[in-house]
Amino acid sequence: MDHEIRYRGKTYTLEEINEIREFITRHQDKSRFFISKELCKKWNWIQPNGILKDMVCRGLLLFLQREGYIELPPRKSEPYFLLSRKKKPTVIEVDQSALACALSELKPIDLIKVRRTPLEKLYKSLIDTHHYLGYTQPVGEHLEYIAFALERPVALIGWCSAPRHIGCRDRYLEWSKEDRIVNLHKIAINTRFLILPWVRTPHLASYLLGLMARRISHDWKSVYNHEILWLETFVDPDRGFKGTCYKAANWRYLGLTTGRGKNDHTNKPNRSLKYVFGYPLVKDFKEALI
Repeated sequence: MDHEIRYRGKTYTLEEINEIREFITRHQDKSRFFISKELCKKWNWIQPNGILKDMVCRGLLLFLQREGYIELPPRKSEPYFLLSRKKKPTVIEVDQSALACALSELKPIDLIKVRRTPLEKLYKSLIDTHHYLGYTQPVGEHLEYIAFALERPVALIGWCSAPRHIGCRDRYLEWSKEDRIVNLHKIAINTRFLILPWVRTPHLASYLLGLMARRISHDWKSVYNHEILWLETFVDPDRGFKGTCYKAANWRYLGLTTGRGKNDHTNKPNRSLKYVFGYPLVKDFKEALI
């Protein structure tokens, strides 16, 4: 058995793993949720909004169990996040008649934050039905929006906490490893952006990106108690995407991903390379992110 293991960029010694094992032994009658929550308190694993980093801790515990380091108590119930991933969103029908007009005719456009509101079901349904990636339950910090115009949904935008490491982004921001660890939570990645297929309005996508840039930091702070200073996204050229709307909204091309994914251990590409675009939300963003 190795003297230390790595999980999500952090190294754990055998002594630390033994402490986890002993804690589990003392609480064999408790749930996995209890064990994860208490370990977060013990380690001071707390997000900037004051919420425990329970999902990260649970991921670590499951990883240690798969590798044979610990034995967790039997699962008492199926976790909500697993149930939500397995369950397909309910299909909600909307008006799909063609909507082709100039942007000026579509305005005013209301960009509604829908997470934890009744409209979230509509967001999930439309993304799952009409986005090529479908809907998957985000893990970690995330916000979801629907753009309404003429009393109809016209577009959907989803944001999540940023990937731990993107080489071209880290180089562009001149980040050291320590800078990345301290400031990663100040970045949000655009994971879903869908103009509904029956909507034909030139410049709508770049206009919506502009609206988002002006409000997302405030919205994020209202939910997670910290600001967002930088936005980013991936664009898949293998699907014919060029990032045109991001360029039109003055996003910056940063480079290509390596195609290895977040859990790579082979240093070999195992997926398509993506364009990476970024957008600063403050003037002196490099100074603000170190």
